[in-house]
Amino acid sequence: KNTRYQYHNTHCNFWHPISTALNHFTMDPDELYTLRAQYWLGHYALCLDEAKTIARRPMSPALKEEREEFIQRAQMALGQNIAGGDTPALKALLIKSKYDAALNEDDKNAIVDEMKLLAAGDASSSVQLFASQLYLSHGLTKDALAFVHAGNTMEHSSMALQIYLKLDRLDLASQQLERLRQVDEDAVLTSLGAVHVALAGGSSTASDAAHHLNSLSEQYGPSPLLLNLSACANCMTGDYAEAETKLLECKREFQYADADTLVNLIVCSQYLDKPADEYVKELMEVTPGHPFLAGLERVQGAFAREALKYKVTA
Repeated sequence: KNTRYQYHNTHCNFWHPISTALNHFTMDPDELYTLRAQYWLGHYALCLDEAKTIARRPMSPALKEEREEFIQRAQMALGQNIAGGDTPALKALLIKSKYDAALNEDDKNAIVDEMKLLAAGDASSSVQLFASQLYLSHGLTKDALAFVHAGNTMEHSSMALQIYLKLDRLDLASQQLERLRQVDEDAVLTSLGAVHVALAGGSSTASDAAHHLNSLSEQYGPSPLLLNLSACANCMTGDYAEAETKLLECKREFQYADADTLVNLIVCSQYLDKPADEYVKELMEVTPGHPFLAGLERVQGAFAREALKYKVTA
């Protein structure tokens, strides 16, 4: 039973979620500092509010482009349609949104080819990040890593860290975390990276994850991402009742459907010997193509085939 929070890739929407279109490997405060932090922490509605607040502030063309990228990324995370745009990064986001909405495998393959063509002609950090997220969603893990392994931005290093964890290479993920710490030990992405590495370490390091999560929640407030990660930390220590409490709080407090919350509720219900049919049904309605459902279908099919072998005939 996998209790680890899964990025959408988003997120790995992130999971999940993770582009600063910065020209240098730095996180110096600027007009988008709060906007980025809200997005990375899963406060997507607050991210959009912040974008409106800073809309009329003077900023460079590069920051204006990045602001629009974060606006559309937050809209995608909230399940809203996006407009795309003329820049390669916004084109890449639109391609990714098409992939997330596609259910047919042939359509997904065609969309992956479309992203491949775009990424081949544009080496910007944002395009490479979005291509990595799409490739990871499509199961092309090594190709996804190739886009971000050099760590040209903190988001690239954060994405590489998540991919290494997916490959069960905790050692390499820890190296990426150290790289983030060298750039900015107090950055949001560094704290989140420390959480993921701690969770991957199991029950012995779950308290470290909880410490980082408490600090982030106190500073920025709870979000679906932080509540899910906190629930995973509880699961690592065997406190499934507390994990369920956090997940139900997330489901109650936030008004948009979140697939990760539903998946983690299904897992908690199994450990607590509670029925999970309601959550499975809701997940089918929210994200019918979710990998968890595909895995569940495979397991149920295998069980049904094995059961036939032991069927007793009268």
